[in-house]
This record gives sequence, structure tokens and C-alpha cells, in this order.
Amino acid sequence: MIYISAIGMINALGNNAADVAANLTRGVSPGMRPRAGWLQGFPEAVLGGVDAELPPIPDSFSAHRTRNNQLLLAALAQIQPQVDEAIARYGRDRIAVVMGTSTSGLNEGDAHVNLSLNQQPSPHWQYPQQELGDPSRFLNRWLGLAGPAFTLSTACSSSARAIISGRRLIEAGLADVAIVGGSDTLSRMPVNGFNSLESLSPTLCQPFGRDRSGITIGEGAALMVLTREPQPIALLGVGESSDAWHISAPHPQGEGAIRAITQALNDAGLQPDDVGYINLHGTATPLNDQIESRVVHDLFGERVPCSSTKHLTGHTLGAAGITEAAIATLILQMQLPLPPQDFSRGEIDPTLPACGVLREAQPLARPVILSNSFAFGGNNASILLGRVS
Repeated sequence: MIYISAIGMINALGNNAADVAANLTRGVSPGMRPRAGWLQGFPEAVLGGVDAELPPIPDSFSAHRTRNNQLLLAALAQIQPQVDEAIARYGRDRIAVVMGTSTSGLNEGDAHVNLSLNQQPSPHWQYPQQELGDPSRFLNRWLGLAGPAFTLSTACSSSARAIISGRRLIEAGLADVAIVGGSDTLSRMPVNGFNSLESLSPTLCQPFGRDRSGITIGEGAALMVLTREPQPIALLGVGESSDAWHISAPHPQGEGAIRAITQALNDAGLQPDDVGYINLHGTATPLNDQIESRVVHDLFGERVPCSSTKHLTGHTLGAAGITEAAIATLILQMQLPLPPQDFSRGEIDPTLPACGVLREAQPLARPVILSNSFAFGGNNASILLGRVS
């Protein structure tokens, strides 16, 4: 079995895991607010941002100097003792790094293009900054590691896939420890791109709400240390699938999502009734919430409490899977109350298939949490985490 020995995270909910846990319990997200200058043709857009000062990247790492990597450093600082211990115990060639991202240094690339179009120099820009492979390459170099290192980019399931890949590397004997995670930053291209698809909510997103109208984009990073050494929280099972249905819409019957969840349950040797909470993908787009509700209804009925936390973090795109798995880990570690869905500005959509969407906080009854990530292109990943004795 593979265990989680440490987590670090930063997003709109908080600047570290402790802040995230406190604000999750309060249902308050300091970084979720209207922000100017991101959405073309509109004065403001509601976005989930990180307002903290981030660690600097020195000149010796200038090819990696992006906000995306600064967010990773903020998350890394929270798990540095466990990383150092793993390096000392196993050696630098036995530590893997697997990251997920959708944007990498896209924001820096955008700034470079704008300067170039205006015939202005951009002396600080380097092409490797915007490469999708840069997050893993940066962390590997920053830590002086020599083990496997790669980045996955499968839209919203990227960092959930990174967790799965990290486990696979350990089980295959290619690494003793895996640092897995992801990061994505606010960038004008995805903000305006989702708006062009009519998928960006003009107000704070309302997952599973009757008046939901789209996503709220956020930024953040999260990291986990995976190990064979027994820990209180285990990675019980994983599942992944591909719909092969549509470039942006889920399969109408949710077949790929059902396969991913069922695979995770089978991998863990668990039944649906063993699950105590489901962290839903819950993007607040009309189609995603409809299909995911149907999937949960068909597999779990109304028995298992579930909610989406994207109204608190924003949709952190490639970092969403690791962010929500880290939140699930915090709930298990700290025995936090389950976060309810926010229906303060409306009501649950009565046309959705009935499932256990939480209207108020409640304790976790069974120490097993399922975290779903269902991405564009029908790229699905499900992660089962549990508290073990």
C-alpha cells in the first residue's frame, strides 16, 4: 500500500495547509473576489487568487522563473522536512517528481507576446518558462534529484493523474518516494477562453445550484509525498478512464466517469457503501453537474455525503485534482467537518438526479473519501483516500 507522508498547498482558501483547513471549516475563502484586468471587455471577473508574497526564484534558475513555479515553492516549503528526510534515506536517484499543469508559464508567455507586439523588449522571458514540462523539471533541479521526473497535462485531471503515476512508479520499483502535485496560475488565455465557451460564471460559481452558469477559475499549487512507509493516511485505490466522446463535453451517460470510480473501488477492495464522502468535480457548468449527479446517483444513490469545493478554491485547472485530494487528506487527518455546498444565493437544482449533496456541515462517518476529476476530452481520474489504523 502507498501512503501520504506530507502535504503542502496554497490557493484562494489559504497560504498553507493549516490556513486551508481553518477556512474550509469556516466556509470562507479570502482569495475569491472580483479582480480587474483579466477578462477582455469586462471591468472585473470573479477569480480565486493567491494574494500572498511568493518565494523568489534566483537568477541561477531564471529559465524557470514563473509564478507557477513560485506557487510550487510555497507548497514545497511546507513539506521540506519530509523531502529532506527521504533524500537522506533513499538517495537523490530514488525520488520521483510527477507534476500536473494546464498553464505552466503561459502567463509569462502572454506578457512576452504583448511586449513583442508593441515592439518592446522582454529581457526576462525565456522559452522554457512556458513549456508544460517545466514544473517537474524545475522541482527536480531545485531539489538536486536524479530520479524519474515528468509532467502530465490532461486538463482538469492533470494532477490527479500525477498522483496515480507517482504510485505506479513506486509500485514498479522505479522510485522509493514520489513527490506528486500540480500548479496553475491565473492567466488571461484560459479566463478568456472559458468565457468564449460561455462557461465562465459572471458571479461566484454555484455547483449543483439551480442558477449555476459556469466555472470560477482559481490558481494554486499542492504537493504530496507518497511513500511505502506506513502513515495514518493511505492512497487506497485509483481509477482512470477516457470517454473518447467529445473534446469538451462529458459522455451523456457518464460512462467514463463510472469506469474510473468503479476501477478505484475495485482497486481498493471497497464497496460504494464504504465511502464516507465524495469530493465532487463539481465545476458548476450545467452539463458537468448534471452528468456527475447522474453518475453518483447510479453508483451511490443518496447515501454518501458529497460536495464540490470549487466555490472556495476556484477551479484550479491542472492543479484541481491534487488540491482536492489534499483537502480530502486534511479532512481525514484533522477530522474536519465535511464542507457543505453553498446555496446561500439560490437552491439546489431540483432537476438533477438525487445524490447526497450536503446542505450543511456534518462529521465524516466512514474514514474513506473519493475525489473525482473529470476533464475536457473525457479524461477521468478518481482517487480513494482513507485513514488507516
